Amino acid sequence: MQPTFVLVHGAFANSFSFAPLQAELGLLGHRSVAVDLPGHGFQATFTRAYQSPQDPEGLATAPGSIKGVTLADNVAHLIGILERAKRNGPVILVAHSRGGITVTAAANARPDLIDRLVYVSAWCPVRLDVSDYYAEPEMATVDPAAFASALAGNPADLGLLRVNFRTANPDALAAFKAAFLADGTDEQFHTFLNTFQPDENLDVGGSADRAQAASWGRIPKTYIRLADDTSLPPALQDRLIREGNELTPDNPYDVRTLAGSHLQWLVAPAPAARVLGELATLPAPSVHA
Repeated sequence: MQPTFVLVHGAFANSFSFAPLQAELGLLGHRSVAVDLPGHGFQATFTRAYQSPQDPEGLATAPGSIKGVTLADNVAHLIGILERAKRNGPVILVAHSRGGITVTAAANARPDLIDRLVYVSAWCPVRLDVSDYYAEPEMATVDPAAFASALAGNPADLGLLRVNFRTANPDALAAFKAAFLADGTDEQFHTFLNTFQPDENLDVGGSADRAQAASWGRIPKTYIRLADDTSLPPALQDRLIREGNELTPDNPYDVRTLAGSHLQWLVAPAPAARVLGELATLPAPSVHA
């Protein structure tokens, strides 16, 4: 039976960024659903202060709909989608970047709804909480301060993280491009930047949300490495793979590698669609017994 690919976006993103990938999957004969997590997509806040000409003071203080949204809210929303998708046959759950946190927690809660997990340069915390990995050697090349000039407002006051992706600051734009799409053209980069939303929630989970062997560990899983990613470096991707394999040595990751940056697989999605299509043909072992 044909599986359904359920696609989960990363931070500041939404279902819109999956449109080119879904087109490629559709042309290969595959069914897919792109998810908007709570506070994303058409639920996002795009305050008038974010438009041009911008109002920096207003942008720093305007309320955002994503305030108060938790990882538990994301998981509950995703589980509702998985329950509906599962009625139609097998489900392949695909996460990108921060979306891996939600996918991992959902797999802990309802492994019966998922026939394969796919992480595309995505977070799957095992030994540490996500915030703690940033202090590890594998993340030494990532400089969070590079984005400080584009922050809008105090996260503690706003109750959310707000980034001005429409900034004209050349240093901030250069940092964004280097982190997300260094191998893309300026036009591709600006186009993708305009699909981002300014607000993201603050909850990245804790120790209870890390991968659990008894639930998450029973699901067949694939990790698609992005070889030129500077936002989630290959060294960190490899560490997450290694820790996942150590947690469930009898159910290791099926590892694939694609060339390109953090976003290139979505800008030019044909190679990624072919890899996902291959996963749809893999035998589905009994993992929920």
